Amino acid sequence: MNDKFHEGERAVQASADETAIADRNIAVLTQTVIGGARPFIAKQFMVVLGSIDAEGTVWSSVVFGKPGFLHTPDGTSIEINVPLKERDLADPVWANLEANPDVGMLFIELGSRRRYRVNGSVQRLDARGVEVAIREAYPNCPKHIQRRELRQLGEPRLPVQAAEGTVVRGAVEQIVRRADTLFVASHHAASGADASHRGGQPGFVKLVDETTLRIPDYAGNSLFNTFGNFKVDSRAGVCIPDFEHGHLLQLTGRATVLWNQDDPANETGGTGRFWEFKVERWILRDTPQAMAWEYLDASPFNPPAR
Repeated sequence: MNDKFHEGERAVQASADETAIADRNIAVLTQTVIGGARPFIAKQFMVVLGSIDAEGTVWSSVVFGKPGFLHTPDGTSIEINVPLKERDLADPVWANLEANPDVGMLFIELGSRRRYRVNGSVQRLDARGVEVAIREAYPNCPKHIQRRELRQLGEPRLPVQAAEGTVVRGAVEQIVRRADTLFVASHHAASGADASHRGGQPGFVKLVDETTLRIPDYAGNSLFNTFGNFKVDSRAGVCIPDFEHGHLLQLTGRATVLWNQDDPANETGGTGRFWEFKVERWILRDTPQAMAWEYLDASPFNPPAR
């Protein structure tokens, strides 16, 4: 038995019959950021954060800044340098980091399909920014990432326009239906928070009804960090970027994994797995910085759109 996995991850690996693969793939996990990943992190202009509020609600956020705002001096901690005056307080992440130190981080470069995942706990939060002590770090595969290049990043404009709701209608529904990229946050009481990426052809996220999203689960690295967390704690957060219009849609709710589903259109790429996300609340915000993205191409691993 490998003690690098918690009970939820082990249960899901066994259900998928991928325990042996997980044991091989976990070899990439370290307790510090490896040397080759440190300059990669330092040049990024975005980070995905998974955070938890005082009531245990889970949120997924994307925070932007000029390259250099992310920094890991020696690989044991990561600094997120967003001064107080540049923080969008409509994003729950800042209050969450004060309420609960657990944080999941995903450093993702859409243009190169490279990503690096780090989980840890806040050890400093002040007017300069956040410093996160690293619990575990590892690279992720490049599958299912749609390539985009950021061509322009403006200065923060605060406060932003923001709206809230509980049902998925109108502009919120359109963002969900057009999505080809989303970020999901989950949590385990002992192992901490996690942030991960999901992608597919536009329309890969389906609306079951006005409060339920259905998302296919493609074959991955067999670690099942997200699904393992769902097994123990169903609370989850989803963030869907609207690259074209400069919006971020953040939804919080609960997730349920569906196994061995009929999939005549091969939406799952052969796994037969979906997860449903029951929306309890959403926030739709403008991004603090004006951004111009160029879409390059879709992942060649995406199942065809139906």
